[in-house]
Amino acid sequence: MKSEKREPEQYVDLGHSDIENHLKTQVALYEKRLKEGTAANKVAAFFATNLLGFAYHYLKSRFGPKAEYQFYPRNGDDGIYPIHSYTDTVTLALVSDWATDTPESDRIGGLIRDYDPDYTIHLGDIYFVGTPQEVADNFTNPDASWHFGKHGSLALSGNHEMYSNGTAYFKKLLPEMKIRKGHEVATQQAGFFCLENEHWRIIGLDTGYNSTNRPFLEVLFKPDCNLRKEQISWLKEVVKLGNPDDKRGIILLSHHPYFSSFRDDHPVVGRQLKEVFGAAERPVLWFWGHEHRLSFYNKYGFSDGIQAWGRCVGHGGMPVETDPPDRGHLGQLLFYDQRVRERIRRRDVGFNGFALLTINGPAIDINYIDQTNKTVIAERWKVDETGGLSSELLEIHPEVTKY
Repeated sequence: MKSEKREPEQYVDLGHSDIENHLKTQVALYEKRLKEGTAANKVAAFFATNLLGFAYHYLKSRFGPKAEYQFYPRNGDDGIYPIHSYTDTVTLALVSDWATDTPESDRIGGLIRDYDPDYTIHLGDIYFVGTPQEVADNFTNPDASWHFGKHGSLALSGNHEMYSNGTAYFKKLLPEMKIRKGHEVATQQAGFFCLENEHWRIIGLDTGYNSTNRPFLEVLFKPDCNLRKEQISWLKEVVKLGNPDDKRGIILLSHHPYFSSFRDDHPVVGRQLKEVFGAAERPVLWFWGHEHRLSFYNKYGFSDGIQAWGRCVGHGGMPVETDPPDRGHLGQLLFYDQRVRERIRRRDVGFNGFALLTINGPAIDINYIDQTNKTVIAERWKVDETGGLSSELLEIHPEVTKY
């Protein structure tokens, strides 16, 4: 039986508290039982499915151990995948904060399917708390709207996957993420990876595993989303990111932002990467999610971190925020899609969307496409013989806010 879709109203004003998201999960289960007619006694169903279920799941997942951290080498895989295509160009769809199981996320999944990219990559956050059922509803059920790319799909973890200690992410989602590796088909073995060809390296970072702390402690000691030592070793010893002779362009992917004009910065990741790059450091293009909006930044970096052009594409499936920026880095903010699509619960909500990358040799064209299948912004990036990056704005929607 096809599962009931969630309504976007369930996600408006959703906070980042793990307690709130666990409770939301149980509310969704309760409402599903009512729609299916399996809750004869509504009050009893609420207490059985909602409160008791919440207490059980919260205590089990939040006070239990985190899922075992997976890293390379694992099962003979080193996490580096050559980029494949049947044509002269390679296409990748990037989408974040998409897994809400709503009509909006279905619409974005359908659009990605229509473009039929070589690769599809989710930058994290399966709502509300990344349970096995939520993984199934969004990715693996026959009626799920996740589109698997012709040559593979990969998934990063966000904080919401870790609200259930990452168990479903590692044990249910990653085994379903397949990617071509030469003549073989590999299964994603860890929460980070590297896609590469002769011109580009696209590196997915795991900022999700350390995005949560013990219950109550994370109120006092906010997690900094640092990269674990195993990931750092992989970047140094396997990817060899500090090799000064490797002049390929670098694109980073993560769930959490390096810097932001809207929410918290995560400078520790930039510091770690600066140490990894060493003398080979050069500016990178960095895509992230976490914030439910589409925004663009000029080159920026903290004094002790790397320099990066930031692109926030966290508008995949959640109600898209249209509030103006209210904190630092305003001098680096270039564009922000503040267009209002509709009002939900007295809140203005913007347009969902995704990024479609088309690689053609040393050039990458990036189209940021909204749920109406319109290009909001199009830009072209090129890598030169020194590994330096340059960009050109090709198209911008007239209603997008410029800073």
